[in-house]
Amino acid sequence: MRLVILGGPGAGKGTQARQLCRQLNVVGISTSDMLRQAIASQTELGLEAQPYVEKGELVPDEILIEFMRQRLLQPDVGNGWVLEGYPRTAFQAEELDFLLEELEQRLDWAIYLEVLEAVMVSRSSGRAYTPEGMVPTRDLRPDDQPEILQRRIGVFSDRIPTLLEYYGYCQRLLTINGDQSPEQVQQHILQKLGI
Repeated sequence: MRLVILGGPGAGKGTQARQLCRQLNVVGISTSDMLRQAIASQTELGLEAQPYVEKGELVPDEILIEFMRQRLLQPDVGNGWVLEGYPRTAFQAEELDFLLEELEQRLDWAIYLEVLEAVMVSRSSGRAYTPEGMVPTRDLRPDDQPEILQRRIGVFSDRIPTLLEYYGYCQRLLTINGDQSPEQVQQHILQKLGI
């Protein structure tokens, strides 16, 4: 099975992708992990992507599509995959479909984790409410700093409607309420996939 997980910052894409990979015995592909590794390794694509990532901006389509091409040519994707963090625009979704056609693969479903903006901010800022007030729950990554996080959420909010419209038109969209426990979200996804 080949799946795409869509959602804003803090929607739970990574958590759900990892669980689906275990359930379906397929490979997980995280664009944010690929970008971080490529930047840390100073690969050619990583160096091209670095300035955009550091500013919290979307990496240009041609760079991301090349990342995807290289990744989907690897032998470990033969049984299927769960793609997290890509596509982020309708154009990227269309380009991904063209790439998959070229590679003789096909996307089964795009799963959208629908989460309120306030929940995205709370989850992504790495803070939780306690009786003592707000406390950190984890170390922040550079792209989780408040001003960059707001920009990421704004970019997501601007672009998600046309992306959902694209997958809806292709009849490959499953919308899941992501504002529940990870276990409930997973259960709803598996139900909708018929597993």
